[in-house]
Amino acid sequence: MKTIVLGPPGTGKTTTLLDQVDKHLKETDPNKIGYFAFTQKAAYHARDEAMEKFNLSEDDLPYFRTLHSLAFRRLGIRKENVMQPHHYQDLGKKIDFPVDYLEYDDEEGGIFTTKSDYLRILQLAKLRNISFEKQYDLQEHTQDVEFDKLRILANELERYKKEYGLIDFNDMILNFIKSDASPAFDVVFIDEAQDLSLMQWDMARSIWNKSGDSYIAGDDDQAIFRWAGADVDSFITQKGKFLNLTESFRVPRSVHDIAMKLIGRVSKRIAKQWEPKKHQGSVSRHPDFDHVDMSKGEWLVLARTKFMLNDLEEILYRKGLFYKNKFKKSYEEDLYNAVTDWEILRNGAQLDYDKTKRVLSYISPKNLQKEKIFSMVKDQYYNIELLHKEYGLMTRAVWYEALDEAPSRKVEYIRKMRSNGEQLNQKPRILLSTIHGVKGGESQNVVLLSDLSLNTQKGYERNPDDENRLFYVGATRTKENLHIIESKNFYKSFPI
Repeated sequence: MKTIVLGPPGTGKTTTLLDQVDKHLKETDPNKIGYFAFTQKAAYHARDEAMEKFNLSEDDLPYFRTLHSLAFRRLGIRKENVMQPHHYQDLGKKIDFPVDYLEYDDEEGGIFTTKSDYLRILQLAKLRNISFEKQYDLQEHTQDVEFDKLRILANELERYKKEYGLIDFNDMILNFIKSDASPAFDVVFIDEAQDLSLMQWDMARSIWNKSGDSYIAGDDDQAIFRWAGADVDSFITQKGKFLNLTESFRVPRSVHDIAMKLIGRVSKRIAKQWEPKKHQGSVSRHPDFDHVDMSKGEWLVLARTKFMLNDLEEILYRKGLFYKNKFKKSYEEDLYNAVTDWEILRNGAQLDYDKTKRVLSYISPKNLQKEKIFSMVKDQYYNIELLHKEYGLMTRAVWYEALDEAPSRKVEYIRKMRSNGEQLNQKPRILLSTIHGVKGGESQNVVLLSDLSLNTQKGYERNPDDENRLFYVGATRTKENLHIIESKNFYKSFPI
């Protein structure tokens, strides 16, 4: 029997699936249970939850993984058999045509990232089971693409893989289907199913057709990877027994109102009603990011594209707020750690060799006889008294005076963080991310930028459903307070 589990934001979809895992564990071996998710992060989260809940080991749950990982395991593929970045670069040299290499994000279960629309067209065509000619005609690419070059790349890529005995991630899925490689499970779970491509749907069918009960879980309203080949229509048209989760444990009432307005604009979706938690929460609008008081609490700052985060990062840096940009480090980690470790030394405690050397690397010759540190012993622990006595340290000043070799701007940033009461020994309170990059996450406070880039604005005009789903996902990461930043450019503004 097939059960379709509809799980709107924060309704406990994973918990519901694990409850079903629990029921089946009473009647079957763990290795007869298949649990597959679109992202590695989701698959491992479910596996870890099951290990803790049911007192099992990782070895007990060999089939809690992504679909790509299952294909890799069952086909006996080795990493050296799979196209790597250097292979794409080598191909480009052979055909005298730059081929920006293709990467697959482990956390995203096979979402490819490439700067080249040539490769993107070829990969999307495979994922959608259409010819590259037809994918080209869809005009979804944002760059100028010469069709003759596209045809050359398509032919030479296949020839290159054949010559060197290589496959890509899409070949992996196709080979799994052709070889009928799926084990026979007593029960199978397909999580995040709204994000599967047509090719992955074929693989999922090959799994559940050989299995007993099957649970297909997802939410078409949160289908935000169509640009990467996801086929939400396949989820919408699934037949079976429906299990509707109708109570969110995350989204407050005021945010729910906004969310329902956004998703109500989507033309093709499964009609569903779900209730927010009883707490009202709040929704506020601001003319710019600088007006939001982020001095306390945990925050998600969400933008449509990566480059929009740069200006926001600069504001947080200037204010001395402790943040992390998901796509790059927001502070110099070595200096950050050196500050912490210097305070440990000043308070009389000991550090190991590596941490001590790191601290001393930021101290200038006027405060440290540099030549003496070469005699330091690796298996020794050091305190400030020993450093003064044996290794030429001549200061006990506070860190921003002692670590005088550190870049002044970075010193000032950390100094401001400390004066703001930021806890440097904890993870940053503020996370900056694209909406795509934070799917599945949540926070007490969410800042959502309404700006669109020129390309995303054009995409919005072609297919408004995609953007409405995306901003719906962004808004529903909120556990308490949603802050909407109004765009200064009306043309490039998404209406929230």
